[in-house]
Amino acid sequence: MDSSGAPRTTTGWAARDPSGVLSPYTYTLRKTGAEDVVMKVLYCGVCHTDLHQAKNDLGMTRYPAVPGHEVVGEVVEVGSDVTKFSVGDNVGVGFIVGCCRNCSPCKSGKEQYCNNKIYTYGDVYTDGQLTQGGFAASMIVDQKFVVKIPEGMVLEQAAPLLCAGVTVYSPLSHFGLKQSGLRGGILGLGGVGHMGVKIAKAMGHHVTVISSSDKKRLEALEHLGADEYLVSSDATAMEEAADSLDYILDTVPAFHHLEPYLSLLRVDGKLILIGASNAPLQFVSPMLLLGRKTIAGSFIGSMKEAEEMLEFCKEKGLSSMIEVIKMDYINTAFQRLENNDVKYRFVVDVAGSNLHHQ
Repeated sequence: MDSSGAPRTTTGWAARDPSGVLSPYTYTLRKTGAEDVVMKVLYCGVCHTDLHQAKNDLGMTRYPAVPGHEVVGEVVEVGSDVTKFSVGDNVGVGFIVGCCRNCSPCKSGKEQYCNNKIYTYGDVYTDGQLTQGGFAASMIVDQKFVVKIPEGMVLEQAAPLLCAGVTVYSPLSHFGLKQSGLRGGILGLGGVGHMGVKIAKAMGHHVTVISSSDKKRLEALEHLGADEYLVSSDATAMEEAADSLDYILDTVPAFHHLEPYLSLLRVDGKLILIGASNAPLQFVSPMLLLGRKTIAGSFIGSMKEAEEMLEFCKEKGLSSMIEVIKMDYINTAFQRLENNDVKYRFVVDVAGSNLHHQ
């Protein structure tokens, strides 16, 4: 309800079926509770998962679905028990808007691993209403799942940090890979991969970008500041790079063989999967056994890690490289994202798209 007691409606762009085509959709927001923050959406990043979810590739989408989970907005109203935020604050929302708060992950600050977490869109909230994301004029989110955007950060560049940034930062933090001097690999140079290069470099790592072709070499080395560029189909170069990396962040959201990358790891090296795909991956066990190597997975990050990551990016002057679009370009943007034709993240100028007039 808004202050007049009337149900609060908003307009977003929703997918209606597995074609994944988005179109304007007006809906009623859930009632605001004492811990809720009402935000006017300013910008929202476009993640590969948005494309997956719009098309129901992961088999869990509930339609109509308004995607968007790299949301930056301005607080326009707060509930009576909200202590962390005030009207006028610039804030961010990521991939999760709820959790059970009682399980072991929740109690230890790892709420992203709660079995009853509530996704920002395409999920069911505690009141039975469908959650809808940031491709919309406004959102209502529990204060636990809202972060303050540090003063001085360019808002549209902050948007991709809320998923891509924390997805990279969390495993580096958790697996003890933050100290300088490490040699890391970033497999796949998309939205998450480009933040991987920037964050790993800012931590003082020697960074190798691993890609399937030579076409991103110039941008990886010159624009993003990677130290080396390795084409995975170049057998000689891959052989020369064997046993050279402490870790690889694997951002590829599709089927790929793991063996070529496992061979690049040193003893005790870690291949950390952060790209979601339903296709089974494969490797032979001696590749792990003979180097005591680890294949691990990591999913986004905790709210605490999101706050840490934003502070880290502010301190190091890091930002994402983006292409700003209006909402009515989103279907073209999805098509281009599918073809890997974006450097490196689309961000929708939601406030500038006049959604309430559509």
